[in-house]
Amino acid sequence: MDRLDTMQAFTRIVERRSFTQAAQDLNISRSTLTEAIKAMEARLGVRLLQRTTRSVTPTQEGEAYYHRCLSILSQVEEADTLAADSPRGVLKVGVHGTLARHFLLPGLPAFLEANPELDIVLSEGDRLVDLVGEGVDCVLRVGILQDSDMVARQVATLDEVTVASPGYLARYGTPQSPAALAGHVIVGFHSSRVGHVLPLELMDKGEAHYVVLPAHVTVTGADTYHAAALQGLGIAQMPRYHVEQALREGRLVELLPDTPPAGSPVSLLYPSNRQLSPRVRVFMDWVATVFEERMAAMK
Repeated sequence: MDRLDTMQAFTRIVERRSFTQAAQDLNISRSTLTEAIKAMEARLGVRLLQRTTRSVTPTQEGEAYYHRCLSILSQVEEADTLAADSPRGVLKVGVHGTLARHFLLPGLPAFLEANPELDIVLSEGDRLVDLVGEGVDCVLRVGILQDSDMVARQVATLDEVTVASPGYLARYGTPQSPAALAGHVIVGFHSSRVGHVLPLELMDKGEAHYVVLPAHVTVTGADTYHAAALQGLGIAQMPRYHVEQALREGRLVELLPDTPPAGSPVSLLYPSNRQLSPRVRVFMDWVATVFEERMAAMK
């Protein structure tokens, strides 16, 4: 391994807190990685990593060296990109599946054609992601963001809508006001972000009101939530883009349009302790453009 490769290996060990996991990420043997780090420490004349039976942590000198390595590796990547006139490498992105399918995938062939040196790995899910530990470059998330050590760039606000199927409304009636929701049921959506089933949210003159209703079915995934609403299992609230076709076809009906849920922000997040690499920057700029164009078309 040359010096840059060893620096990259060292940063992965620090981020993964494990020689074994870092070796798997880099697709090299653990013994090769161990020898490379030993040689690095010998060359520098300082211990960089504190090893125990359970984990690996950087020493004070190792922590400082880690941040310098990040800066150097980022500059090298940017220099390579400028020379090649195109970002290159593997870009790992955490995405919400429905967002990826509706917004990203349709334009991805053109993006990759414009950036032929990029390979993209889409990791689907809405759980909280340890970007540094899992080697993810950025994530695309919906909703109000919790305080974190990540930098956020909001790219859109999704309109939300309250819906139910015609079959459900035939059984329970169509509520004409928030007060008429008494006696109704919802499709419960258990959010991993907040740790409980979300109530209905109704906005009236800029003020949010929350309505807690019983749920005979509770789900944890957006696609299942959508499918349950179509099956008449209760009232649901979700982004308009996700149900626009079902609304047009009459398979779902919008309820209480005068008191809709608040819009949901869509944000890209990346680690604050890293410089924004060229491959991440070009992807984030593209995603912002995709959402801007799609949201304008939906109005």
